Amino acid sequence: MFNFLPILREAIARWWSEFTLQTKLMAAATLAVSLLMSGLTFWAVNTIQQDVRLNDTRFGRDLGLLLAANVSPLIAEDNLTDLARFSARFYSSTSSVRYLIYANEEGEIFFGIPYSTAEVKNSLTIERRIQLPENYGENGETPLIRQHKTPDGEVTDVFVPLNHEGKYLGVLAIGINPNAIVVASSNLTRDVTIAVFVSIWAMVILGAVFNALTITKPIKELLVGVKNIAAGNFKQRVDLPLGGELGELILSFNEMAEKLERYEEQNIEEMTAEKAKLDTLMSTIADGAILLDTNFQLLLINPAAREIFGWEDREIIGQNVLHLFPSELTVKLTKPLYQIAAGEPLQNEETANQNQKNAVINQENNNYAPAEFRLSLTYPKPCTIRILLTQVFDQYRENVRGIAMTLQDITRETELNEAKSQFISNVSHELRTPLFNIKSFIETLTEFGEDLSDTEKREFLETANHETDRLTRLVNDVLDLSRLESSRNYNLDALDIGQLIEQTLRTYQLNARDKGLELSSDIEANLLPILGHYDLLLQVLTNLVGNSLKFTPAGGKVVIRAYKISRDNPQETVKIRVEVSDTGIGIDAEDQSAIFDRFYRVENRVHTLEGTGLGLSIVKNIIEKHYSQINLISEVGIGTTFWFDLDLYQGLIASKKINDVSL
Repeated sequence: MFNFLPILREAIARWWSEFTLQTKLMAAATLAVSLLMSGLTFWAVNTIQQDVRLNDTRFGRDLGLLLAANVSPLIAEDNLTDLARFSARFYSSTSSVRYLIYANEEGEIFFGIPYSTAEVKNSLTIERRIQLPENYGENGETPLIRQHKTPDGEVTDVFVPLNHEGKYLGVLAIGINPNAIVVASSNLTRDVTIAVFVSIWAMVILGAVFNALTITKPIKELLVGVKNIAAGNFKQRVDLPLGGELGELILSFNEMAEKLERYEEQNIEEMTAEKAKLDTLMSTIADGAILLDTNFQLLLINPAAREIFGWEDREIIGQNVLHLFPSELTVKLTKPLYQIAAGEPLQNEETANQNQKNAVINQENNNYAPAEFRLSLTYPKPCTIRILLTQVFDQYRENVRGIAMTLQDITRETELNEAKSQFISNVSHELRTPLFNIKSFIETLTEFGEDLSDTEKREFLETANHETDRLTRLVNDVLDLSRLESSRNYNLDALDIGQLIEQTLRTYQLNARDKGLELSSDIEANLLPILGHYDLLLQVLTNLVGNSLKFTPAGGKVVIRAYKISRDNPQETVKIRVEVSDTGIGIDAEDQSAIFDRFYRVENRVHTLEGTGLGLSIVKNIIEKHYSQINLISEVGIGTTFWFDLDLYQGLIASKKINDVSL
């Protein structure tokens, strides 16, 4: 061996010495150029391979995150059937994925493609696991990526944590196949370069020029395309008239971009469908709903909220809601909205206690209880609203992405609460007065009965009896209203309206004479029987006539009328109209719309409250039980007329409207 080396060196030196200086210079230049070009070629191939590996890494990461986001809800619901179906469809739709493996929180594999757990396990089954770093589920928020060598090339392994609603469910492992075309192209380039370099130096230069013209440009185009794909531009295409492996690579790239574009369009369609569902749901919600971004620009609003603020015909999406709200609401909500947008918890009179109770839970969940506000508005219409402000977080519940506002019109509720409070106060007063009088007179009779004359004793007893009757009427009104508003049934039968009116006149005739009033009736002759309940209709007439007598000054008139209503259409059923008219003090227009509400009472001219406010509400309920409604016409200082229509008994039977009338 050692003797051969000197001989080889001498032979090479002799061979080299036979060349001319020009040949030596050309050979040296060719060698230098070939070495330089070869080095550049190998460097370019290595750079391309690194870029492809990087792109494979990015592609695998993005693909893993996309797949994890779709399968996490299925795993959370333990829906392995849909998981397997979705994974199989996904795996079969692309050749870039070598395997899909799902493991639970402990790293135990429960499903994979092409690997999957056996349907029947036994003692010989080898449990397969994925070895993950310690506390990977608690601290892992981004995918882990690695590469390993295989006979088919370098495979990129991507490990993506599976999280759903803040809960760690396991890990998804995806194997990304190496780009066979790029690998083959790189190997081919290297082999051709070596062959040309060894065979002839001149061909190295030509090969380098050829490679520069035929490979570098497509690779750059592909790099640009891959970067655009990574940036989300799935419309990117490489349009170069090349054949061979580069042509196949470009074709594969274009096919991949087309599939991604279709997938994106499908996602957009699904998102559009979900948005349509959300819009439909929002439009059917009875309460108002508004969604704002952190700059208070309006993103979404439903018709109920538009109606509350009078925005039905205005284009307000994208505008700052603080510039749209009524002034009193803007003043009330400006500071809370800025606090919510900054991620600060709110403490106000409605939510302070609740936030204090849930402070620890809310802090752990990075969430706060909704802030509640109540406000009375005068524009665009007088109303009282209840507002709930809720923070909208991102998917990791770390940053505030928006503000949700829920609006409830509680005007009716507020009015009822005020009316009930007033009713309780009035009833308490009405109960206390007769009870006090009864107790006082009875105590007087008990303690000083021997000192009182028979006349005084009789007066005391009559007063106590009168107060007892007054107390009984109050209790009966409350009981009557409760019974009418219940589901109790009342049987309707044929009645003579004239008989009802005559009985009412007999009841109040003496009372009217004592007050100096004229009480009369005006009944049309030969009226047919009506369908109704005698006691209930009698209660209606006594209530209406009693109110008329109560609020009509001396010298006035109260008239009860009953007559048949003429109809323009002969097919319509004839009805009997009943009216109670007086020449009393009348009712203001602003009180007429609420006069039939429970507990509502109107102050008369001397500012004293009469009755309990239940009489007309009882009348309204009784008339509704007779398939009709009570109406009124009134003018202050002129008088008031209450009227309602009743069905004829024979008319109902003839038209077969009912077979067995019961309520």
